[in-house]
Amino acid sequence: MAAGYKLLLVDDEENILQAMENYIKLHTTRFHKVYTATSGQAALDIIFRHQPDVMLLDVQMPGKTGIDVIQEANAAGKCPRTIILSGHDTFAYAQMAMREGVADYLLKPCRSTQILEKLETLLPPPEEDTATAQAMPPADENRIVTRAIAYMEEDLSKERSLTAVALAVGVSAAYLSALFTKTKGLTFVDYNNKMRVDWACAYMHDPRMKVYEIAYRVGFRNEKYFSRVFRKVMGKSPSEYRQGLK
Repeated sequence: MAAGYKLLLVDDEENILQAMENYIKLHTTRFHKVYTATSGQAALDIIFRHQPDVMLLDVQMPGKTGIDVIQEANAAGKCPRTIILSGHDTFAYAQMAMREGVADYLLKPCRSTQILEKLETLLPPPEEDTATAQAMPPADENRIVTRAIAYMEEDLSKERSLTAVALAVGVSAAYLSALFTKTKGLTFVDYNNKMRVDWACAYMHDPRMKVYEIAYRVGFRNEKYFSRVFRKVMGKSPSEYRQGLK
């Protein structure tokens, strides 16, 4: 992909679509053009006409579904690198999407910070960051990641996006994402979630704290989403974990 990337956002709910577009334009400069579509057919028209590099695609839409869009774009050899959004938490559905070459799969509700982080991981690091990475010794890489983690832990109740953390430590979001994967063996999102869940486990020992209070204290504004992330990291729900402490 050439420098200056084109993004296509597809969702049949216009308020959600507008919110995502505004957030992305406000928090990153890596996409020089952001297209939007509220239907599968409109998405295909944009794909064939403008050939976006990256696409965020809602799966459940009237008429052509997200899977239909991917299949038709693939058949024409013009499918962008794609992240899909779905309300269906089923392995079979995820498998179907991955068979079509989808890069990642996010479940609704999903935070704008997480969406942007996922989108930026589909882009190559900027050229200057590539050169820096080649010249930077491992000790310096570790120092950058250590500073990033310290910044994230300053106030766990605040949402720290990849873009915000990268800005705080003076590197690009794409480069910081690559450093986390290289030094920690986890993506930035997965490390951030694990760190917050680890802190949540510590708070679980205080019986006076409700689960929703713990979720808020470690940066989750949605208890259901917190429970889903907690289960993914720990293999059990927050209530099951707390029961095991007795």
